[in-house]
Amino acid sequence: MTSPLSIVSAEPQTSTLQLHGMLFSEIEQLCRDQQIKPSHAERLNAAIYRHRNLDIAHIEGLPHNFRHWLAQQTQPIAAQAISDQQSQDGTRKFLFRMEDGSDIETVHIPTANRLTQCISTQVGCAMGCGFCLTAQLGLKRQLRAAEMVSQIFLAAQISGQMPRNLVLMGMGEPLHNYDEVSRFVRIVTDPKGMAFSPRRVTLSTSGIVPGIYRMIEERLPCNLAVSLNATDDATRDQIMPINRKYPLATLMRAVTDYIAAYDHKRVLIEYVMLQGVNDSLADAERLIAWINHLGCTINLLPFNAFHDTAYKSPSIETVSQFRQRLVEAGIVTVVRESRGMDISAACGQLQAENSNNRD
Repeated sequence: MTSPLSIVSAEPQTSTLQLHGMLFSEIEQLCRDQQIKPSHAERLNAAIYRHRNLDIAHIEGLPHNFRHWLAQQTQPIAAQAISDQQSQDGTRKFLFRMEDGSDIETVHIPTANRLTQCISTQVGCAMGCGFCLTAQLGLKRQLRAAEMVSQIFLAAQISGQMPRNLVLMGMGEPLHNYDEVSRFVRIVTDPKGMAFSPRRVTLSTSGIVPGIYRMIEERLPCNLAVSLNATDDATRDQIMPINRKYPLATLMRAVTDYIAAYDHKRVLIEYVMLQGVNDSLADAERLIAWINHLGCTINLLPFNAFHDTAYKSPSIETVSQFRQRLVEAGIVTVVRESRGMDISAACGQLQAENSNNRD
């Protein structure tokens, strides 16, 4: 189903101070600058991130003068919910229009015991992966951390559900927007605020090697997933242009260093299977050679088709044989079920499709 929504709307304001994009340390500094007791910083932080209350007038326990100042200086969520589509399998795709008119999509994926939300980190994407619909948009702009947090708040307001897991696998390449993504990850995993366990936040990259090393250096509190999708440079160059800058050997060295730095923390290897491109048993053997010593988990994702694509999904038999070879080599391998395909909410299908159909 598709229905227009108008439950969240805000006029742009002159101030750029967005509380829902601030780290707790910044909220503390804000209170110090306004000569407010530190206890009020904790109260304000909890109101924003734990209770999702951005209505300054209704945050109890703050000094009147401080509350008045905040109301004048801060900006609420400046976005509108444009559509809410629900798949037959329960997956929901939300289209949000940002303050500048940019459209982004975020997805709720329910399972028996948890709700996962796919967070978009950019408007469009610059990576140009041939099997991804978002890539056809090109990169329009980066999303701010506050806009990423807004996706959680707005989707929860519409659905009445908060996710248990967050995956930065929506529109965009997270490590191409490292500073704002890092801020977002630290906001959502802050025990004083949203308190997501770092084990339940996963960042997926197409292979931005310097970003992986920044994750190591800064101890970014989340899991790492790498979208590999090919086992030789010629194929990966074709389907993932980023490989020309960071070829497989360079990328896998970074993954090895990440695992070592995090004391053998398990990395998720994502592998989109394309018929006749990367789905042969020879590919399986090369994949084993790349990761057999790393203790990674592999997610096999049969390609999710979209209009005007030259790629096809492999047969069930081909996927099964590919997986079986990996399992025989002792590698934990899961064939990931495509969710929300009937509403174009599956992996690689996000496009903010209403963006070209405005009044």
